[in-house]
This record gives sequence, structure tokens and C-alpha cells, in this order.
Amino acid sequence: MSGSVAWAAADPYAAALRTGRGPLFLRRTDGWLLPLEVERWCARADAVDLAVLDHCEGAVLDVGCGPGRLVAELAARGRTVLGIDVSDAAVEHAAELGGPALRRSVFEPLPDEGRWDTVLLMDGNIGIGGDPAALLRRVAGLLRPGGLLVAETVPVDVDERAQVQVVDVAGGPDGTGAPFPWARLGTPALLRYARRAGWRPVAQWGAGARCFASLRTRHASSSAEPPKSTAVISSQRVRKPSTDCPVADR
Repeated sequence: MSGSVAWAAADPYAAALRTGRGPLFLRRTDGWLLPLEVERWCARADAVDLAVLDHCEGAVLDVGCGPGRLVAELAARGRTVLGIDVSDAAVEHAAELGGPALRRSVFEPLPDEGRWDTVLLMDGNIGIGGDPAALLRRVAGLLRPGGLLVAETVPVDVDERAQVQVVDVAGGPDGTGAPFPWARLGTPALLRYARRAGWRPVAQWGAGARCFASLRTRHASSSAEPPKSTAVISSQRVRKPSTDCPVADR
């Protein structure tokens, strides 16, 4: 079973999104549990989210949009935006908030490939597929030349790939679908993968115990045709990283 199919079939995840609360975890095969922030994901965008969205340019594709708080906020701002997620429950929740979303994996055909101005990988979604290098290649193909990736990273220096399952407290390790591949990256690891793939680091910062990095595809082209979108916002300033986030050499 593919990672996206396994995640979509994880009933505890759908149940948590429909109720708007956890507890919910990613469980590694060795028993280690990573708490998932269901309540925050199902709420409206918070102050940290809003500051991240100020970095976005033009038309935005939110990969792994979950219940859609970021898609809904961008739509409310009048931006061209689309969320994609493999979970029916996530797409339904996003629609209820007013955010356009499709039930789709990032590795499936998507609208406007090669013409998005910004791609978001928030809430740990740099881990999708368990292969950061492959995900970065895919995202580069979704963006216009010179397009922007804004990614949330783990607030420690980690580069980890593992098989995981979605579980709740009651479900235990046997109450879900098949394990699927996932990755966890701190900012230094993300930038290592990105540089090898030809990305150019733009900024890295921390807020609210969360860490973020923005990168550009390296080859900009003035002749690229972007999707129909509102004007590009001009808030691409480098922010000082917080002391909680590891800083990679530029």
C-alpha cells in the first residue's frame, strides 16, 4: 500500500479531523510516538501561520493541506490557492472553511503543474513519502522557474526516515492501516537536500516554537507563464532565526 493510500485509510486520522480533537500520533515501528496537533490544525490560522502566509507569493499550492486552515485564510485574502490532501475528511473540512481543496497525492497529476508561484509544505509535510529528495524534485516541477517553497521543519537538527502508522490512544499499533514511509527534517537537513537539488535558500526563521525555511528553484525565467493570480506580495525579507531553531550555514 502506498504512503498516501495508507494515510487516507487511517481511520483515527479521519475521526480526529471530524471531531477536531485528538489525541493522535504517528507511531514508528519501534513504538516511538510523535504527537499530532489536531486541535491546532482544525482551528483557524494562528498568528504564526499568518506570518508564514505573508511570505507567500502569487498563486499558492498547499501540499498536504489537512483540514484547510491555511487554504481558507489565503482564499479569504483573495489569493489564488489550492489545497491537496489524500484524506477525504481533510478535504471536506477545508471546504467547510471555504478553502478550495482536492483529494490528491502530490505525486499524482495536479492542476497548473509548472506554473505555481508558491508551494507550502507545513505541519511536517516535508516528510511526505519518506524521501525528501524525491519530494523536492516533485515540488520543483510544480513551481514556475524561480518559484518559492515555504517549508516547516523540525525545531531540532534531525534527518530521519521511518515507517509509521497513524494511531490514537485506544487504537494502538494494530488499529490502523499499513505502515507508510515518513521523514522528519530539521532546517540544516532540508537545506542540504535542497542545495543538492539546485534550490537556492532564501530565509529561515522561527516563531512559536516552530521553524521554517523558504527556498527558490534556482533557474528563474521571465518568460514563464504563471497561473492566474493576484499580485505578488512583497514581504520576502529575511527574518532572524529564533534561538530554538538550528541555523544552517548559507
